[in-house]
Amino acid sequence: MTTFPPPLLFTEPWEYELRFPRDPRGPGIVRATLHAVLTAHGLRELVERAALLTSELTTNSVCYSDSCASVRLLWLHPVLRVSVTDTNPELPEPLKPSPELDSGRGLFILDVLADRWGGCALGEEPFGLGGKTLWFELSWGGPPPVPAPALAA
Repeated sequence: MTTFPPPLLFTEPWEYELRFPRDPRGPGIVRATLHAVLTAHGLRELVERAALLTSELTTNSVCYSDSCASVRLLWLHPVLRVSVTDTNPELPEPLKPSPELDSGRGLFILDVLADRWGGCALGEEPFGLGGKTLWFELSWGGPPPVPAPALAA
């Protein structure tokens, strides 16, 4: 009989990372993974905002990068940080949203919905020829959720 360790406490840190190809299905797969992870860890209140912001960043990675990208979810109670890293070293320029523009609203949405966000250009790693990481943070504002039983693998 296999025995599993007890589930992490709500206040304990955890991290997940998903690497995805430059494929239009990537952002949807990332959203589904994010939903599963946050729900399993009792962070349902953050799912909607995190999914929208992650979708903005991963869609840009698919559109403007020339290779794979990765998403990292990091929980350091009471803050969730989501980072998206891709091979395009150019940091996006914030634009003032306008009805005439068909795009360029992603950073405005980050400004409105994220508690904090930022980005940085990378050197040679992790993908070889530079790249960038954009991240956002969402703060948990409620009491710890009632723990749900962990699902056996």
